Amino acid sequence: MVFSSVTFLFYFLPIVLAIYYIVPKKYKNIVLLVASLFFYFYGEPKYVYTMVFSIICTYIFGILISKYKSHKKLFLILSISINIGILIYFKYTNFIIQNINLWLTKKIDFIYVVLPIGISFYTFQLMSYTIDIYREQAKVQKNILKLAMYISLFPQLIAGPIVRYTTIEKQLEDREHSVSKFSLGIRRFIIGLGKKVLIANVLGELCNKFLLSNDSSVLFFWLYGIANMLQIYFDFSGYSDMAIGLGKMFGFEFLENFNYPYIATSIRDFWKRWHISLSSWFRDYIYIPLGGSRVSKLKWIRNILIVWCLTGLWHGAQWNFIFWGLYFGILLIIEKVFLEKFLRKVPKFISRIYTLIIVMISFIIFSGESLAQIMQNINGLIGIKTNFLATPESIYYFKSYLVIIILGVIGATPLMKKLGNNEKLHKVINILEPICLLVILVASTSYIIDGSFNPFLYFRF
Repeated sequence: MVFSSVTFLFYFLPIVLAIYYIVPKKYKNIVLLVASLFFYFYGEPKYVYTMVFSIICTYIFGILISKYKSHKKLFLILSISINIGILIYFKYTNFIIQNINLWLTKKIDFIYVVLPIGISFYTFQLMSYTIDIYREQAKVQKNILKLAMYISLFPQLIAGPIVRYTTIEKQLEDREHSVSKFSLGIRRFIIGLGKKVLIANVLGELCNKFLLSNDSSVLFFWLYGIANMLQIYFDFSGYSDMAIGLGKMFGFEFLENFNYPYIATSIRDFWKRWHISLSSWFRDYIYIPLGGSRVSKLKWIRNILIVWCLTGLWHGAQWNFIFWGLYFGILLIIEKVFLEKFLRKVPKFISRIYTLIIVMISFIIFSGESLAQIMQNINGLIGIKTNFLATPESIYYFKSYLVIIILGVIGATPLMKKLGNNEKLHKVINILEPICLLVILVASTSYIIDGSFNPFLYFRF
């Protein structure tokens, strides 16, 4: 079940909200837990038991870490080993076999395994919980139902953001419910739904048409590069908006996951704005424990490369994801050693163009099915092995999708937010905003009901 589906919008969510607000306060967490387990069961009936098993193990080890402090390191290692082991089995086993087979005469057979939805996200939440208890930064949760609810909470279960236990620890016990908070949640959800359905999905159609076409004009390669970059942003940030909005409807406050990353003036700045919950997780649980930047230059480079190799691998069991992570790691090293001072001196529009081009190429690597395809798409941007600057087909698609690309570019900047904060326009916006939200909701649901192109990119993570 995905948020942008008829089942979720017209059946699951209204029923869960109605029951949640009808029952007394002491039963609200139970309602959310049952709803969340059903939500996951609906999409992954077989693998809900895997998640439940991981929750039970983490609950037990959390108590052991808290109670037996002299052995807490052992219990932490065991807890992490179980969770990482499950993740490796489901996500990386065939990738490991595939690479081992390159060196063997007698090949190892692949195993049949389906990747459970959201396993990378909830595994990181499970590990952060036990690590924070080990560090004494969080109190152990002795109520297994509350811990299970935290991990399985359906707004953020299948594609993040990665919500740490310390962020909502107090909210599990007591959280605010109000009309204003609920309305803000609806507003945020509708905006996220519109970003996902009306922008990301439409740009995804353009990307698919490019991949199926034999057109090799420079214009079409650039259309693909820009559309792909915008699609990934609006797909994932739209999902995060919906998750944050749903959280507010149920009284939770999740941290922001995006902060207009496409206005970044460097790659370092970009990763402070993009998928904030993931980058901060790797910073706090991998990079800093390795020594961070407070080590020799060689060890710092080692730390950067380890973190970014793992970041790439987290996204998927394919070499293009590892190359994507190392690509950013190497660029961050180059920026820190050589480019940082230069980027601070040049006009911001130049540093932003530099960042956007780097990011666009990164997502071509990210989305590539093979090294040959990745190189072809990158070479096409600069006219290598292309026959034309433009063709009738590429011009047709340029005209057809120009409006949605422009809307995407505007939506990826804080322009609309600034207009919303303008005191002179405040009265006009108060009148127009509900109308605009209603239009977005109607248009999005119409698109969904029509059964149009509706993938979720981050399901594979």
